[in-house]
Amino acid sequence: MRTIVAVVLLALSAGNAFAQRRPMTPALTCGQARSLVGGYGAIVLGTGRYTYDRYVASQAFCEINETIEPAWVPTRDVAQCPVGYRCVDQNFWDFWD
Repeated sequence: MRTIVAVVLLALSAGNAFAQRRPMTPALTCGQARSLVGGYGAIVLGTGRYTYDRYVASQAFCEINETIEPAWVPTRDVAQCPVGYRCVDQNFWDFWD
């Protein structure tokens, strides 16, 4: 009986993790959006009804073959809020141009 209860509780807690919604930047102030990126280091933010992306505080949150580029998102108080960076693929051949 305890095993069944444990399995049910585990299944319910996993379902809640998948149901979490990403923060939507149009509902946040610029300061709040920047604080989320800085506080977590890397976070997926919704920027519109069907748009989202992963934003990072520094290069440390990217893969070894990625570099960072500045990122701006729409917020409640600023049309283009500089929240941090996005990780982008670094093309090896760009070094030879």
